[in-house]
Amino acid sequence: MTEPVTLLDGKVIARQSDAGFRSGLDAVLLGASIDLKPEHVGIEFGCGSGAAMLVAAYHNRVSRFQGFDTDPVMLGFADENIAANGWTDRIVAFHADVANPGHLGLAHQVFFNPPYYDDPKKMVPPKFQKQAAYMGHGVPLETWISLANKVLVPKGRVTLVHRADRLDDILLLMKKWFGDVVVKPVAPYADQPAKRILVSARKGVRGPMKLLPPLVLHDGSDRKYTAEAESILRGSDRIEVR
Repeated sequence: MTEPVTLLDGKVIARQSDAGFRSGLDAVLLGASIDLKPEHVGIEFGCGSGAAMLVAAYHNRVSRFQGFDTDPVMLGFADENIAANGWTDRIVAFHADVANPGHLGLAHQVFFNPPYYDDPKKMVPPKFQKQAAYMGHGVPLETWISLANKVLVPKGRVTLVHRADRLDDILLLMKKWFGDVVVKPVAPYADQPAKRILVSARKGVRGPMKLLPPLVLHDGSDRKYTAEAESILRGSDRIEVR
């Protein structure tokens, strides 16, 4: 079954399964961080039902997007969502695996929301249906970043969202191919540590790492989100990660 879900305050249709993994805040934040020039190509690894790719397409109206996933059910939702938003002329979703992707065309930007967990013992019912999205079939983060290097044009950009406690691993893995790294922490409250990070870097470019001020999601008021976060979630603003 699917539910008629929308993102960005109804601006983007993003239907998804009512069982198993469901795209949420991380996908919206990732999509809102993508900035492409007209006619440039962005590709999402592990696109699922297409939520992040659709948000990116909303913000980049004359850019083209591709996304791939291993789950045929999720790809069915992605195709449905692409058509429902009227973007079949500039977005395509297809079957491929990060570990063995076959031939992929070049892209100006790669983005992904990789699996967050490494220990399958942490996945217990009822979350078992979500295991592929959380565990990624055992494909390590290094494989995702290595593939980004292969797909990107020179000086192209890779952007990912991940757990904040994986920052040291991400920086170490990126060092081989990427530079000009920018980190945007995402914190639940201003007085709490970041739980998520957006990390962006450029292929073959050398430059110092830049740590941006955090995006704070909640402020303890009657509003669900801070003004900045709400503006992003409504599609009025993007997230600058560069």
